[in-house]
Amino acid sequence: MMSRGDKSKYSEKQKTMAEHIEEGYEHRGVPSREAQRRAWATVNKVYGGGTKGGSGHTQPIDKSPMYKGGRKGGAAAAARPKYERQASARKAARTRARHLAHSA
Repeated sequence: MMSRGDKSKYSEKQKTMAEHIEEGYEHRGVPSREAQRRAWATVNKVYGGGTKGGSGHTQPIDKSPMYKGGRKGGAAAAARPKYERQASARKAARTRARHLAHSA
């Protein structure tokens, strides 16, 4: 029996995929261990676990977990009233203008 955390049954493609997902989470400010946990959870959901070895029989992959992030993020903004979204947009525009003026 494999020990928990053993990645020997994963293909190089799966390992690379997990690395890229993890980097994306870390870039967005997620702590390293949590980013690693989420990355491997995504790989497992897509492939159904490790696929290395065997006679070439593979399960069809499910790409839906890879596209879930954008849909989840929009719900929070949609729940806010129109005046709050507009105020936030005005503030962001002022900040961008200020940053542009300071960088020039």
